Amino acid sequence: MDKTVIRTEMPEAGIPARGKVRDIYDLGDHLLLVATDRVSAFDTVLPDAIPEKGRVLTELSLYWFRETGDIVKNHLVSTAIRDFPAVLHKYADTLSGRSMLVRKVKPLPVECIVRGYISGSAWKEYCSTKSVCGIPVNKLMRQSSAFSEPIFTPSTKAQDGHDLNISFAEMSSLIGADLASRVRDISLKLYFRASEKALKKGIIIADTKFEFGLLDGQTILIDEVLTPDSSRFWSLANYAPGRAQDSFDKQIVRDYLDGLGWDKNPPGPVLPADVIIRTSERYREILSVLTA
Repeated sequence: MDKTVIRTEMPEAGIPARGKVRDIYDLGDHLLLVATDRVSAFDTVLPDAIPEKGRVLTELSLYWFRETGDIVKNHLVSTAIRDFPAVLHKYADTLSGRSMLVRKVKPLPVECIVRGYISGSAWKEYCSTKSVCGIPVNKLMRQSSAFSEPIFTPSTKAQDGHDLNISFAEMSSLIGADLASRVRDISLKLYFRASEKALKKGIIIADTKFEFGLLDGQTILIDEVLTPDSSRFWSLANYAPGRAQDSFDKQIVRDYLDGLGWDKNPPGPVLPADVIIRTSERYREILSVLTA
């Protein structure tokens, strides 16, 4: 099992920006993204780590970058420690398998979400309004059922707290109509490509989010791609519309926390060992299945 990493400290690379999962080091024209084993739930980073989670996120992103490079260019430069600045080589034990050297781009202030199946917050909204992110949908849908066609539902990118769903018109006003149409079309192409490949391996991609940036006027796919932290993966063999599905992600953690009566404000509760172990197993399982 790989070394568990909760937080990185590499003074030679400066002080990182710390997201919920990633530590991001600014190296000038490039960034170093380090996927830690931190886990967040309900917008709170929990005190425990999920072993190998960062490695899974990195390896799956690399896999999908390779599989979709003909659709859109991405920001990846290298994952080989030898290609990192020499002053970071001594941190190889920490960085190996969980870090990416990427091009620095101007990130778009939106998240591009594609939903093929109705679940989560989309299902809750549908039950109340018969719409999803403001888009009217079939009035006879059941929980976890497929949309007649995948739908594109952008959101804002919140630094803290919840992202906010926005309409395509609002997205267009934020980044321009032409760019909005471009990233929507790319997102749908990525989803169709990934869904087709995943289904052949017995996995349904219920929904996922993509992030993009601009480099010299070119649209670039950035961040993580089609991982358990950015997507809902379901087993095709166990799929049955009309109920919630068992997903390959941190749902085990969410279910445990829901049963505690926690008010969902920091600090988060400590996780028991069995929840940590089972969650790690789910992450490693989806990596194994998708990349086999």
